[in-house]
Amino acid sequence: MSRTGKIVVIAILAGLLIAVAIVAALMPPREPPVRLAPTGHYADPLAGDLERCRTVTMPDAGCEAAWDAHRRRFLGERTPR
Repeated sequence: MSRTGKIVVIAILAGLLIAVAIVAALMPPREPPVRLAPTGHYADPLAGDLERCRTVTMPDAGCEAAWDAHRRRFLGERTPR
């Protein structure tokens, strides 16, 4: 393949990449999936607290207590440490 042919192929690939980037930038953002809270006797009473605590970046005593209670329930421990 000649030098000119290689430049043409690279230019075509670059054009395709730019076109894909433009299309991706112009697409509307996807909405996150809706999370449904479980109901009935399987409902987790700590679910709301744990959901909030997933986004907390600073130490929070309420979140630490919720995670500790969740950990105890998950591991089957009867008494707190």
